[in-house]
Amino acid sequence: MRNYFNLDVWQAAHAFALAIYQTTRSFPDNERFGLSSQARRAATSIPANIAEGAGRHGNPEFVRFLHIAAGSASETEYYLLLARDLAYLDDASYRTLNEQVVRIKKMLVTLARKSRK
Repeated sequence: MRNYFNLDVWQAAHAFALAIYQTTRSFPDNERFGLSSQARRAATSIPANIAEGAGRHGNPEFVRFLHIAAGSASETEYYLLLARDLAYLDDASYRTLNEQVVRIKKMLVTLARKSRK
């Protein structure tokens, strides 16, 4: 078992999830059960899957959960694009959050590659 708190990618993903929660607070009330909820669930799924994979035995299981986390990151990336296109996010906020999620995806790929060896 790994201590996921010590993983840089988990720390980045946790900070990103917090940022998504903060950002979606300003979305319209009619999106509370729509885009806000979907973006929050996808964003929190990233660090949650890293944590779950870290608690599994063996690298193959860990890598599998890293891949699931990467899928959730891609899903969140789309929700950010949608929020920008719906004018719920300004361009600067979109760029900042998108850069964060792209960085997390790269970190997940790198960690998965290293963990397979």
